[in-house]
This record gives sequence, C-alpha cells and structure tokens, in this order.
Amino acid sequence: MALVKMKELLLDAEKRNYGVGAFSVANMEMVMGAIKAAEELDSPVILQVAQVRLPYSPLEIFAPMMVAAAEKAEVPIAVHFDHGTSYECIKESLDLGFTSVMIDASTKPIEENIKLTSQVVELAARYGATVEAEVGQLGMTEDGKGSAMAIYSDPLEVKELYEKARPDAIALSIGNAHGIYKEEPKLNFEVLRKSREAAGVPLVLHGGSGISDEDFKKCIEGGIRKINVATATFMAVEAAARKYSESEKRDYFNLSNMMVLGAYENIKKHILVFGSENKAN
Repeated sequence: MALVKMKELLLDAEKRNYGVGAFSVANMEMVMGAIKAAEELDSPVILQVAQVRLPYSPLEIFAPMMVAAAEKAEVPIAVHFDHGTSYECIKESLDLGFTSVMIDASTKPIEENIKLTSQVVELAARYGATVEAEVGQLGMTEDGKGSAMAIYSDPLEVKELYEKARPDAIALSIGNAHGIYKEEPKLNFEVLRKSREAAGVPLVLHGGSGISDEDFKKCIEGGIRKINVATATFMAVEAAARKYSESEKRDYFNLSNMMVLGAYENIKKHILVFGSENKAN
C-alpha cells in the first residue's frame, strides 16, 4: 500500500477496466479529505498539484506533506506533478519524492513535444518515476484561463509521441476542457478510439469537472485510465467553508473539518463513478 508509482495504478486499471481518479489538492484539508475517501472505499488514487498552482501551494512546503500523507495511507497512492512546463520544477518534484510527473509540451509542434518529453522520460528514469505527456490542446489552461477553443488530439501524433518518446501515459484532447464548462461538453469518442489503437500506454482525461457520469463511463470503456478532477473539488471545499462561515459559532478547527468534508464528499462521489472502489488490492 502507501506511496506507489502511478504506472502501477494505471496498468492495474487497464487490466481490470476502471479509471483512477487524479485529484488536485491545494492544502492539508484537501489531502486529508482525499485519503479519507480513498481509504473508506478501498480505492487507489492519485494526489496531484499543477505547476500553475505553486504560488498558492509552494512545492518545497506542500510536496513533503503530500508524500508523507501517501506513505501513511492504507491504500496505494501516487503523488503526481501535473502540467509541468519547467524542467527545473519537474526535477524538483522528483527530488522531493513525487512518483509521477507530467511534461506538458502540447502547445508546441510535435517534434519539440517529442524532444521535451524524451528529456523528461530520461530524467524520470533515474528516479524510477512515471511520465505523462500530452497531445492536443484543451480549451482552457489548468487555471481556467486562455482560449475556449480546443485542438483535438491527432491520433497519428499520439502514435508518434508514444513510439519516439515512450512516456508511460498520454493525455488527450477530445472536447474536454479545464475549469467550468460553459455548456455540456461534446466528447469526440472517435478520436479516443483511434488514439487508443495508436498508443501502447494508458490514456488520460483532463478537465473532469463537469463531465457527465455517463460520459466518464464511456471514456473508461474507451481506454481512459487516469481522470483529472480539480475545479469540482476546489468548489466543493469553498462551498463547505462558505456554509460554515454562516453559522453563529465559528472557530478555525471546525472550519478545517468542514473543508476536509467538502473534499471528501466530492472525491468519494468521483471514485464511485470511476469504478475504482475495492480495487486497492
């Protein structure tokens, strides 16, 4: 149990046809809520923090907390550095004990994407860590900024990235987006089908907040093994804190408990949709 490589979780999910939730966390309460949900449902999970969030959750402070929490957990947990664009930040996360990193070079031409991914694959191999890469561009960046226009993944580029750079997982753009969807997302399952045929590694879906339960399950059936959820959990924690702040008697410690509860309830709900409950062993 405890701290594991993300590759181990994704390969088991591939074998048993379920999805592993990758839950973005930003403070101690969110980490505690995620592990509480995972342990209660006997589910593997991935704890992650994105590079864009480091001004709020500094890596040198937050990473040791995430790693320590995973090491003490009663279920297998991978700790992942999400949407890394800086080689230096990716290396720092590995030095601090993360078992998985993502190199996001999806905005660059495929040749440069392959080059940068290959460099990170070589780096991560020295730590025995898992590498996630990305092909195509989501409609919004991880912090909810940028254009609403998405660029679908090209299955031929997925194949080329896999064959030349050999990452352990590849994230796709199939109509998904980060942040809050302004309308119901229309996922392109044909792109998913062709990408699964092209890649020899597990596939990743970003922008999980707002996708319907039915589409989540279709994505899993189509080969998605890691599903990122960030905004929905942040919103659940904020809503729980806001509700508590309206009560007559307030103190910090009960506020902290409410934030744990907000994260726990949202993460528990997604674990059940992804089908990873009772998959810890």
